[in-house]
Amino acid sequence: MNKHLLTTALCLGLIAGSAHAAGDAAAGQAKAAACAACHGANGNSVNPEWPKIAGQHPKYVEKQLMDFKEGRRKSDMMSGMVAPLSAEDMVNLGAYFAAQTGTGGFASEAAARLGERVYRGGNAKTGVPACTACHGPEGAGDPLAGIPALSGQHAKYTATQLHAFRDEERKNDSNSMMRDAARWLTKEEIAAVAEYIAGLH
Repeated sequence: MNKHLLTTALCLGLIAGSAHAAGDAAAGQAKAAACAACHGANGNSVNPEWPKIAGQHPKYVEKQLMDFKEGRRKSDMMSGMVAPLSAEDMVNLGAYFAAQTGTGGFASEAAARLGERVYRGGNAKTGVPACTACHGPEGAGDPLAGIPALSGQHAKYTATQLHAFRDEERKNDSNSMMRDAARWLTKEEIAAVAEYIAGLH
């Protein structure tokens, strides 16, 4: 094979690899029918106990699905749902939900004042870091670092996850980042920051 053909073949291979890595949203939509009962047809859950996943970063969705399947994240319901999924299915589901538009949420003004202070400034006295350091000022997260988008998420779901990280019941965070961040949060701070995040959009 001459040099030009070899270069062309390598480029085509990289393009194909990138397309596969990005996932097939149409294939993901076909698989998403089973997710709709809890997360809604387009990933906008109406039950505050279940997360909105519309617009979530695809790699984050993929990781959570794999963590449920392999036992790094615990949920009897989700373990059963992910059992038949292949790694390719998870990539495709991530692509599908990432392509959906998330709905905003609402925050109570009283709780949001404390929540904003914690989200934007942390609590220096107790060693709680600002949420903005990782999740950004608008709650957009960082897809390259595997940090999820938070804006508009149900307050009840967010509070449940913060309690789970704080109490070491959830341990699938990279390098214990969320467990360390949540360790010194009070119940009041968790409730307030969860409310603030719900209205952050």
